[in-house]
Amino acid sequence: MTMLVVKCYSIILFFLIISVYVSSAKPSSNHKNIKAPCKRFVLYYHDILFNGTDAANATSAAAANATLLGNFSFGQLVVFDDPMTKDNHLLSPPVARAQGFYFYDMKSTYNAWFAYTLIFNSSEHRGTINIMGADMMMEKTRDLSVVGGTGDFFLTRGIATFTTDTLQGFYYFRLKMDIKLYECY
Repeated sequence: MTMLVVKCYSIILFFLIISVYVSSAKPSSNHKNIKAPCKRFVLYYHDILFNGTDAANATSAAAANATLLGNFSFGQLVVFDDPMTKDNHLLSPPVARAQGFYFYDMKSTYNAWFAYTLIFNSSEHRGTINIMGADMMMEKTRDLSVVGGTGDFFLTRGIATFTTDTLQGFYYFRLKMDIKLYECY
């Protein structure tokens, strides 16, 4: 009987130790426990699509034509080198360049997937920020991931929240990007 009691106490002690360990462990990180960003700024992305005639002002060009699968440019790939400004005026001095690509990846609505680098080369900031993710264009705001950077933004992580600021036909649109960095070194 004493051997049975020792085994029961051992099992109880084991579960007691496990429960203390589990209750003292830090909660997993989720968006509810995020601290304030270590850096935050708002920039405007200006995209002028090449329409076949106005090459002097083109900042983006379709590298692949849309397929005939749906009416939402499915399959079209756009490569860009676009100015980023602190305000929503296209002719304001750029503080960075957005260089990368997006492609339309849904047949039932407008949706694009972005992968690009913000390249800063000014007296205020030097370095890059890499951003990627889905831009579900019909949503009022969309969050894309900040997945890294260099220079002033070395190994940064965060969120870039897109809001469509203006849309002028198929050849010009402007996005407001609220960039919040949560890992800054």
